[in-house]
Amino acid sequence: MTGRVLPYDVHGEGPGRALVLHGWFGDRTGFDPLRAHLDGALGTYAFLDCRGYGEAVGHEGAYTMEEVAADALAVADDLGWDSFSVIGHSMGGKAAQLVLLDAPGRVRSLIGVSPVSAAGFPLDGESWELFAGAAGEPANRRAIVDHTTGGRHDDAWLSAIVDRSLDRSSATAFRAYLDSWSRADFHERVRDNPVPVLLVVGAHDPALGAEAMEGTWLRWYPNARLEVIEDAGHYAPEEAPRALAEAIETFLAV
Repeated sequence: MTGRVLPYDVHGEGPGRALVLHGWFGDRTGFDPLRAHLDGALGTYAFLDCRGYGEAVGHEGAYTMEEVAADALAVADDLGWDSFSVIGHSMGGKAAQLVLLDAPGRVRSLIGVSPVSAAGFPLDGESWELFAGAAGEPANRRAIVDHTTGGRHDDAWLSAIVDRSLDRSSATAFRAYLDSWSRADFHERVRDNPVPVLLVVGAHDPALGAEAMEGTWLRWYPNARLEVIEDAGHYAPEEAPRALAEAIETFLAV
């Protein structure tokens, strides 16, 4: 952590405060479809870019989940937020748990959207080569996105996701984050944590869907609950933004 506050912007001015952390394939602009459905009178959402992504593409770092969590807390400090929730998509869900561990008295709740668990996401040899090679090979990125959305989307949709990931992330950061979100395991540190947790997954996500949540998050967080969006795969913020916004707002209102 260098002390610099990373680029972020705020949507809304409502009482439900939340930091929003993006996934491996997207910077904070990947949440734009979701933002269109969030009621700014109900919540205040701070969307930030991880180092090596979006407007923070030139920010050097270790590119770890621990660093993402520290940067997120620096944004909360910059906003003057004493308490808040954390929303994390995919790898952002893993980083969100480290925010909780680093600042347990400040985090009110967690929302994981197809989130990576505290145990990471083990990959076999062939899968590891596919994911690790995605840093330099657009075809690998396309194959991953297609698989994790159930092969349901056309070429234009897949190309848009892949092109954005290429344009708005550095290959160095993209590759380095993989080691941290997939291999690091700190699940014993979160076991039995009482924080309220909402898990939102797509019915067509074969990697981080309901079964994966039942074997990880729902085992370790006693106050976690699961919601499945039928018309989504791994990218609910873009595949089903209205349904995701409703789930988020209902949970934060409690």
